[in-house]
Amino acid sequence: MIRVRACAWDDLVGQKRAATYLRRAAEGDAVSHAYLFVGPTGTGKKTAARALACALFCDDGACGSCGTCRRIRSATHPDFHLVAPEGVTYVVSQIHDVIHDVNLKPIEAPRKVYVLESVDRFNDASANAFLKTLEEPPGDVVIILLAGDFDDVLPTIASRCQVVRFSPVAPSTARALVVERTGASEDEARAALAAAGQVMPRAIDFLNSTGRRNARAAIMAILKRLIVMDGHDVLVAARELLTAVRAPVEEMKGAQAEEAEEAREYLSKGVAARMEKRHKRELTAYERDGITEILSVTESWLRDCLVMSRDMPELVNNIDTADATAEVAAVISVPAALRALECVRTARERIAYNVSPQLVVEAMLFDIQEVLRCPR
Repeated sequence: MIRVRACAWDDLVGQKRAATYLRRAAEGDAVSHAYLFVGPTGTGKKTAARALACALFCDDGACGSCGTCRRIRSATHPDFHLVAPEGVTYVVSQIHDVIHDVNLKPIEAPRKVYVLESVDRFNDASANAFLKTLEEPPGDVVIILLAGDFDDVLPTIASRCQVVRFSPVAPSTARALVVERTGASEDEARAALAAAGQVMPRAIDFLNSTGRRNARAAIMAILKRLIVMDGHDVLVAARELLTAVRAPVEEMKGAQAEEAEEAREYLSKGVAARMEKRHKRELTAYERDGITEILSVTESWLRDCLVMSRDMPELVNNIDTADATAEVAAVISVPAALRALECVRTARERIAYNVSPQLVVEAMLFDIQEVLRCPR
């Protein structure tokens, strides 16, 4: 059976309550001036924001397939704005630019939609600069804020929005969706979700990217032989792994070039400039995601070793490496497995503090190697 897209809301999976609430608001002309979408990464907050924009802009009820909906999904519509922090936090000058743009009239659509990502990264100064606009934007503007945790958002920001909560998606639902969207087997979907930190869109992107699958294969090959490597081997392996991680970035550059070429005819200079800035931001995030993926794959393999050591093979995520996992599981103790997992957590912290990825990966591999050589 061929699956037919009914509308843009179909992309929002596992969030029936949020989708119904927003869809009814759009259809009943009862959309709020400001929303705060809250939920873990990968639960569909940005997808919901795009669907709501489609519902407000599209002449055919958020059909998901017309030119307007396609341009919203690619963030090239002149009245749909995706905004992310330009640094560690939102800076006041960036917020002033948003405020200036908010007060301009829509170019094509009856309204304008602004989606601000990671609003937990507002500081007091940038939040104070934005409060009046957030509370009383022009009547043709809808502002959607995205955050992972409600408690991380400044109360002055949260209190001015209608809060919509997004729930974690059940693992079985996530696997079924990945299988449906990619044609992968369930085992492949399980491994992809593990590599992507259980984030469905990233898992789908992972399976569609030869480079990212190759990077996973590289880290798995290293983990299998890590216990017998000498120091030089570990250093070389870390360098090769970082090279593998950068390969998918070249894939994205090619996709971005195609998008820019297709959109060249109808983009204004302002929207083209926004696209260029978005592309640069996406490339930076994509390379960072590649590093995170290395850590997630490593973590999932170590977790597999732990659950297999406790005789729970049904919980193994990386079926394709079960033989190597079983060898480690046969000798590793629970405390040792937990120490190895702690090595990955430490690596995540170092990445968050902008330590060189090369140094982080080298240190992590040496630390895990030490645990594997003394697994009790």
